[in-house]
Amino acid sequence: MLKTKQKDKYIHTEKENYMQVGIESIGFYTSRYFIDLKTLAKERGEDYNKYYTGIGQEKMAVPPPDEDIVTMAANAAHEALQNAEVNAIDMVMFATESGIDQSKAAGIYVHSLLELPQTCRVVELKQACYSATAALQMAYGHIHLHPESKVLVLASDIARYGLGAAGEPTQGAGAIALLVSASPKLLALDAHAGFYTDDVMDFWRPNYRDEALVDGKYSVRIYLKALAGAWEHYQGKSGLKFEDFQHFCYHLPFTRMAEKAHKQLAKITGHRDMDENVLAEHIRDSLIYNRITGNLYAASLYLGLLSLLENSEKDLSGQRLGLFSYGSGCVGEFFSGVVQNGYRSYLMKDEHLKVLNSRIELSYPEYAKFYSYTIPTDGGTYLLPKNETGLFRFAALENHKRIYERVQ
Repeated sequence: MLKTKQKDKYIHTEKENYMQVGIESIGFYTSRYFIDLKTLAKERGEDYNKYYTGIGQEKMAVPPPDEDIVTMAANAAHEALQNAEVNAIDMVMFATESGIDQSKAAGIYVHSLLELPQTCRVVELKQACYSATAALQMAYGHIHLHPESKVLVLASDIARYGLGAAGEPTQGAGAIALLVSASPKLLALDAHAGFYTDDVMDFWRPNYRDEALVDGKYSVRIYLKALAGAWEHYQGKSGLKFEDFQHFCYHLPFTRMAEKAHKQLAKITGHRDMDENVLAEHIRDSLIYNRITGNLYAASLYLGLLSLLENSEKDLSGQRLGLFSYGSGCVGEFFSGVVQNGYRSYLMKDEHLKVLNSRIELSYPEYAKFYSYTIPTDGGTYLLPKNETGLFRFAALENHKRIYERVQ
């Protein structure tokens, strides 16, 4: 690989020849319950179009008391590992901003539930909604050093802002599991990525709060600023241009944010006058799943990626995708990857549609009851109320210990 360095930018003089590393499989799980935002709008005395059209959200996933980030991640991972060589997994990275313990990584519970090899590192990562991308990039480097191994990246979150809070309509819950290896059947990652970091307070959740604090309008501005900075860094390193990408995926606190972001990227790359239908086509299929689950925090970008792969009518084989990850506080990263030939054979669209279409709709009182359930903190023994869940559930508390069980 030959390169000439000029003014901190690499000009490619010979085709780069990297070992392919990327996403071998994707597992997805969301709660069996949801509330339609028409129901929420009626309760709040608002026009539902404020949600359906204004922020681009229609349904919100709502976890019952016996479902948490561990059970959701375990369900997603169980799916992702169906046809995988599990004994090759030597690292599990759990990305979340909904942590359940200040010491023990949530991934340890998942490791146990799935009976993964004990010769395995397990860690938890945090940086708002960005941490899953950090985990993915760490996995990329690890596989380059150890091509025979596989890394399980878990992103699982429950977005909470409070009943009646301004951010309430953007809540959601779910998990994505990415199996990363040197056999990327779905997406091979490119080597270059661009970053942007700034110390801002657009969104945060102190340890003493269950709900996040957010300055919504400011956060949108910072998101767009981080996108511009990360793109500039990425473009300078990769030499790729806007027109080198066929589709884009963005972090999705709400789907309208992707539309704002993509128009901003088009503007700063000199495509201000590009036809709006073309711009919409770049991102449309990536928004379908998030629109009916809500914000999945660390998992939202990757649910967007899954939505694109599973819902595009066109064959995406060989196409380069641009991806932007954003975590408030803030860190942004723009990176890319190439969709692999035959990728559709490794997707589980039918299973995902079955999960999404068979969910149970909640009334407002039922939603509020789930949301307001408080986990006891006195160290006693408590059985959690049993609801509809996936293969795993949060079953009990005993002496401050969380106890999980397999349902089926």
